[in-house]
Order: sequence, then C-alpha cells, then structure tokens
Amino acid sequence: MKAICATDLSAASEATIESETCLECLGRIGVEEIHLVTVIPSNVHAGMPGMDFEERRERALARYRRVIEEAGFDVDAHVVRGTPHRRINGVAEAVGANLTIVGSRGKSPLENRVIGSTARNLARTTVVPLLVNRIEREADDPNVLREHLFRRILYATDFSENAERAFEAFSYLRHATREATLVHVETPKDPPLSDGDDPEARLAELAARLEDWGIETRTEIRSGDPANEILAAEADYEPTTILVGSRGHSRLRRLMLGSVSEDVVARASGNVMLVPPDRTA
Repeated sequence: MKAICATDLSAASEATIESETCLECLGRIGVEEIHLVTVIPSNVHAGMPGMDFEERRERALARYRRVIEEAGFDVDAHVVRGTPHRRINGVAEAVGANLTIVGSRGKSPLENRVIGSTARNLARTTVVPLLVNRIEREADDPNVLREHLFRRILYATDFSENAERAFEAFSYLRHATREATLVHVETPKDPPLSDGDDPEARLAELAARLEDWGIETRTEIRSGDPANEILAAEADYEPTTILVGSRGHSRLRRLMLGSVSEDVVARASGNVMLVPPDRTA
C-alpha cells in the first residue's frame, strides 16, 4: 500500500510523521511506501519578507524522510504549488495512493495556514480513503491524541453502498484492530423498514465477520441526529478512529453520509477515517 502524508511544515502536521506508534500502525495495515506532500500556496513567494520557508522546508523534509526510512518505509517527497486539497488529491491520484493522511490542527509557516481547513476540504473531495489525524490543539509542541490509529474502531453505517465500501476497509485495518463498535443511527424521518431490512440483524452480520477475524465487537442502534449520535458514541466508547463513508444514499433512509461525515471530521475528539465512493463504478 502507498500512503500520502500531507504536511504544511507545522509542528502539528509533523506529529504523525514523528510518532513511532503511528508509523507502526501504518505498517501493520500494509503501508510500505509513504509520499510526503507539501503544498505552497500560489500567493506565497520566496522573496516575500520573512519567508525563509524554502530552507525550512528542505530541513524539515530531510528530517521527516530520515524518520520514516528508519521505520522501514520507502519515502518520496513532493513539493507543489497551488490549492492544498486539490494538489494533495492530484498527487494521490498520480502515485496510485491507497490512503491520504492529514493532521487536523496546527498553524503553518506557509502563509500561517491552518491545516484544519485543508482537512475539511479533503473530507469533501478526497479521491482515496482519508485519515484525519487529530492533534493536540493548543500545545506548542503538540502530540497525536490517539497514537494507536486503528486499535479501537467506531464504524458508523446507514447501510448505503458507500457505507458498505467503508466497512471493507476492515480487510486491511483488521491487522491493527482489536475492538470495533458498529453503530447505526435512526431518525424520526426514516421510512418504515421491511422485515428484510432489520438494522439489528444487519449489524449482527457485520459483527460476525469481524469476530471471525478475532476482533472484539459490539453493536448499537441509536436514535437522533446522525452526527450528534456518532459523536456521542465516540464519547462513550473512546475509539482511536471513527470509520465512515464520506458520501452515500441509503436504501433504508434519507442521505446520511456526506454533510454528516464532514461534521464528524470537524467535531470529533479523535481520528476520523473517511472512505469515498468508488469512482470507477
């Protein structure tokens, strides 16, 4: 597997790169090659007063490369100019990446950019599964909040095709996952269900698949606003990562994924992994 690791050279965005535990988790799920991507906004130029980012970039990327190579990965670095989320998506497509990783907080020396906005834009547009890695918000030298990226997964589903696609990520996440909580949220606007569309039975089927892989699994059906209930489940179970499809339309209910997943990215306490639709379908 190939992973894109987006960095704006901030202390927050380098937290994942320099976390041995995070790198070990990536190795467990099959990542062998990491591509570092730094995007320089089009309106930032080397000649601008106080802009020594070229020298800083070279030093930082050399340090990142050394850390990642010592962890056993192949490394390549890409420095591109333009709109961050568009260029990150472009590199992901160009190299055939299987996963994009981006920090969720932190101010950048490049135009003092807040990488959280890039994470949110990627949540709307990503072309490959996206891991939004939650970083301490206020610390001068921030750390990853939950280093064991995939140890405890909270999977939220509306039983749409793309939610099912997100569930298939367990085919590789399972190598680093010990516990999983499967959650479906019902709302008052949901249509009546047929006997063949029983949410409890469908969650039980998914849970059985995970338990066959040795993952300790629980299921829960909640009622209310989808984003609020997913975040309430996060507070209850403290997963290291929430797993959800980024868009989709359920046969059981109205559209849940999409704005909900973006809301979860913005408000979650821990990591969030979004799986987009299959663009080849």
